Amino acid sequence: MECQHAAVGALSWALLLGGAAYLLRQTRIPARYGRYVVAGARSCPARLGWFLQEVPGLLVPLLLLLTGDRTGSSGDWTGSTGDRTGRTLLLCTFVLHYFHRSLIYAFLTRGRAIPLTIVLAATTFCSLNGFLQGHHLLHCARFQHTWLRDARLAAGFLLFVVGMIINLHSDHILRGLRRPGETVYRIPRGGMFEFVSGANFLGEILEWGGYALASWSLPATAFAFFTACSIGPRAYQHHRDYQQRFGDYPRHRKALIPFIL
Repeated sequence: MECQHAAVGALSWALLLGGAAYLLRQTRIPARYGRYVVAGARSCPARLGWFLQEVPGLLVPLLLLLTGDRTGSSGDWTGSTGDRTGRTLLLCTFVLHYFHRSLIYAFLTRGRAIPLTIVLAATTFCSLNGFLQGHHLLHCARFQHTWLRDARLAAGFLLFVVGMIINLHSDHILRGLRRPGETVYRIPRGGMFEFVSGANFLGEILEWGGYALASWSLPATAFAFFTACSIGPRAYQHHRDYQQRFGDYPRHRKALIPFIL
């Protein structure tokens, strides 16, 4: 399988431009799911919806790994130790996130039903991005033998781990706000929610920012940028919604970045 640099570049730029366009759209209209869903929209249960839209991020890279030519010139898995280890670690971080999202988070969630249009759009995105990240790491990315000692790799993985811990803990707090079957909203407290309204979003942005730093590549950077553009505004929308719902909402909390924004 040839390394299609043109396809990788095109998909990466599509994420960059798409992220910017989505950011502009969300400044006017919030994404219509969760608390912003439009009444009467055709939907599927939250657990099924999350599973369907997130599982391509897990399966597509694994299929590329299992079916790709790992011995040819483009998919050479026999490079230097730094090259093999670097690509393996990055692929594992990407797959780990989507393993949790599709097989753990999806079956623990107590969220509202998800509109089918949102599920379809998210499934398409996760499929294309899963291909982009998996193909790039398996067939295009190359790391020098010194990469394992590079500060960017260490800082990137540390940021990814910190972000994932924040994300998991914040999701746990949000699930605890509702009993099974409830759809009420309560003020989240504890963890990073003491500082920002979108603690779960902050965690995920940090995850993919760390992934991009460790990878130091256009595809990973494009994905991190798209993530920030898609869920960053949602943190602000949630922040404003909390302020409108609850008269006693903590005034010191920011939307996404502690003490700043």
